[in-house]
Amino acid sequence: MSQTFIVIARFKAGTDMREVFAVAQEEQARVAVLAAEGSLGAIHLSLERQTVFFETFADSVDGATAVIQSLPMSKWWDLDVYPTALPASRD
Repeated sequence: MSQTFIVIARFKAGTDMREVFAVAQEEQARVAVLAAEGSLGAIHLSLERQTVFFETFADSVDGATAVIQSLPMSKWWDLDVYPTALPASRD
């Protein structure tokens, strides 16, 4: 059974954003494949903070990391992977 993870990807210092944008179409194609497979959900980008937030579905932290590392832009990121839990019921 898959678990939900939030993966925070921060661009490494010195990243040349022209190189990043050069693989944008390849990145979008891979995102579409991962979303169709059910491995990737919402993505939020903060250019101001040079950070990407990914909702990822996997069986483990290693699995969630592997999903994100399969993206072409991942070579420019430092990753933090957070397992998530459902909020407590307020009943």
